[in-house]
Amino acid sequence: MKKNKKFIVSIMLIFLFAFSFSACGKKETNKTTSKDVSETATENTVDSTENNTEVTTTVTPTVTPTEAVTATPEATSNIPDVVIEAKSVPDTEAFQFVKDMKIGWNLGNTFDAFTDGNTVANELSYETIWCGVATSQPIIDTLYDAGFNSIRIPVSWHNHVSGDDFTISEAWLNRVQEVVDYAYNKGMYVILNTHHDNNVDFYYPTSEYIEGSKRYIQSIWSQLASRFADYNDHLIFESMNEPRMVGSNFEWWLDPNDDSCKDAVQSINLLNQLFVDTVRNGEGNNNNRYLMIPGYDASAQGALDAGYALPKDLTKDKLIVSVHAYTPYNFALQGPTESGNVSEFHADSKDSVKDIDSFMDQLYTKFISNGIPVVIGEFGARDKDGNTQDRIDYATYYIAAARARGMSCFWWDNNAFTGTGENFGLLDRKLVMWRYKDIVQGLMKYAN
Repeated sequence: MKKNKKFIVSIMLIFLFAFSFSACGKKETNKTTSKDVSETATENTVDSTENNTEVTTTVTPTVTPTEAVTATPEATSNIPDVVIEAKSVPDTEAFQFVKDMKIGWNLGNTFDAFTDGNTVANELSYETIWCGVATSQPIIDTLYDAGFNSIRIPVSWHNHVSGDDFTISEAWLNRVQEVVDYAYNKGMYVILNTHHDNNVDFYYPTSEYIEGSKRYIQSIWSQLASRFADYNDHLIFESMNEPRMVGSNFEWWLDPNDDSCKDAVQSINLLNQLFVDTVRNGEGNNNNRYLMIPGYDASAQGALDAGYALPKDLTKDKLIVSVHAYTPYNFALQGPTESGNVSEFHADSKDSVKDIDSFMDQLYTKFISNGIPVVIGEFGARDKDGNTQDRIDYATYYIAAARARGMSCFWWDNNAFTGTGENFGLLDRKLVMWRYKDIVQGLMKYAN
């Protein structure tokens, strides 16, 4: 009986560890459909609800730059001092590249928005059906001026392809490129990916669907490699977002002893290899471009799994391990009404920081100490009834801990601030004004 109880507790701990490292894939499981979107132009307001971001008014199909609001409040909260001994980081071009990325921000709930079927009349309206605001140059300028040196632009492509060869819509690709250029032309680092395309009709990491998945991955990345061939190293490609067995019992955690999990891990390895081969076969700078490689769920557990393998690459030292980590889960991601949730985090508390230190140390040991760079492409802490000081402590400590181990991180911002859902927003894109200036200052304190 005692042995069985120990086994059950162990499984629960594995589940909690894995679940804490994935959020963006979970957040948009319930999508906005065409019935939620009116095509008349009115003011956009975003309200976040549990596991869903509702657009309560309409989207505007045309893009009008918003005038930046320069009056932002000064920090009034305490930005903690964090002392972490820096670990030895390899002195290579790849690690200097990751260091130069400094700190990043996700353009979340934007180009990653999707519907089941092409149910939005104007495909360019997908940009705003979740976040309510079209991206403008002043938004990117505001990020850059605050100290963000990098941006991740998640893109779901499947609502914008046609034919058996998955040809991407020219209008959609042009708009994505326009926003990429907003940041790229300022000298920022830009990550471009395939986001919510994890579906049996597009890519799904199991042997059963591997052939169709290969066709999709090869087609999408062939087209993107061609379109962006002449962009320099400041444009980074990321193969997939949180690849996983959607809808299965193992969607958000990985059992290394389960045959279906083993199969999924190997399928992801195959798709990552195809991604690298496809990009490297492109023209221009694609042979030297940095590429980001996720494991199962893009979780730390997925990357640390014994089955995870970096692709073979004829170009030396240009692969980066991609990880998402909303850690500790009960503070950063778990809903405020859920059992076990906590809303407090203290940068000087060992109990608060132990999970962050643990997973980062494991990534350091397996990858960084062996010359393989790591980027945490998503992290953040949702607002829980105004626990701003706790989020400041979290943001400050998290970045200090990552930078001490040679990693760069990207905050997930979904432009959500109200309601009971996953309110990760920092920058109010409609007003082009920071809602949480103090959290931004905490992020920047140890980012250099």
